[in-house]
Amino acid sequence: MKKYFLAVLSGLFLITACSDKLAPVAKNAVIPTIITEKTPNDTDDPAIWIDHQNPSNSLIIGTDKEMGGGLYAYNLDGKIVRKFIDMKRPNNVDIAYGMLINGKKTDIAVATERKTQKIRIFSLPDLLPVDNGGIDIFTGETGEDERDGMGIALYTKKDGTTTTIYAIVGRKTGPSGSYLWQYKLEDAGNGNVTAKVVRKFGTYSGKKEIEAIAVDDEAGFVYYSDETAGVRKYYADPERNDDTELAFFARKDAKRDHEGIALYKTGEKEGYILVSNQQKNTFLVYAREGTDGNIHQHELLAEIPVSTIECDGADAVNFNFGPRFPKGFLVAMSNGMVFHLYEWSTIQQRIDEQIKK
Repeated sequence: MKKYFLAVLSGLFLITACSDKLAPVAKNAVIPTIITEKTPNDTDDPAIWIDHQNPSNSLIIGTDKEMGGGLYAYNLDGKIVRKFIDMKRPNNVDIAYGMLINGKKTDIAVATERKTQKIRIFSLPDLLPVDNGGIDIFTGETGEDERDGMGIALYTKKDGTTTTIYAIVGRKTGPSGSYLWQYKLEDAGNGNVTAKVVRKFGTYSGKKEIEAIAVDDEAGFVYYSDETAGVRKYYADPERNDDTELAFFARKDAKRDHEGIALYKTGEKEGYILVSNQQKNTFLVYAREGTDGNIHQHELLAEIPVSTIECDGADAVNFNFGPRFPKGFLVAMSNGMVFHLYEWSTIQQRIDEQIKK
């Protein structure tokens, strides 16, 4: 199988090296630089792990979300290099750096395992479990699907030399006001990680579900997609004791479902919030820093048509991975059991063109 996509864009179709059929895309859609190898079932959510010592060895960690699925690690050519499978419907995944486990700083990937009602924690880059079989979530909840974990995002809080990592977890359904539960991840002292609930928050419209969650560590905010309703914004730090909803935006911008959220950072608090407009195969783009005088006012800057089909999850990073990805990339799930990687300049060019109009 070729590592790179073969593209023939004629009218409405893209042919890829990893697709068996023609996939309809918009005439002016951005074409991916790389399309990953297929998983056996159904991809859902990606997260990018940066190897800061050797950027070319960086990985994309993606979920294959059916029963028997698992986590797959792809290199920057889109090739599967390792996997952890036979999981019970893994859904979303996120990554954090430098958690202290047995006295050693360890990068981790944390995923929801929906049908076991657990979160799973893996060391990186080896993708080995460090959770003693998983950590129960939403314990005590009794409603149908209220313990079925779906979305997850990790918040890293740094205080001097101390690093604390929290997992913010969503579920298939739950009550408004406490839809999301936030867990503090802790070293168990035996090579594994434990977690304890430190916060319950999050308004829910009741229209569909909440799956996509993203955290802005530097700015200290968490965003989540209340599907068909909009994107909600809160403080990420539980120690603020402030569960005020800071923003509710993108309410009229999507065709139907607001899905994956990716943050592309151009400065300490500047950059873009990208939201998958699932049924339209586009990404909605908002200013990370808000507007002049109001950091919580996020107005639509651009809408970028992409070659991904029905995108659920996405991630983005501004980092020099070498000649192919000098400004980093956006990675997005696509139907066809694959992920698409877009070299960032192809996205930035479209944003700039629309802002100038």
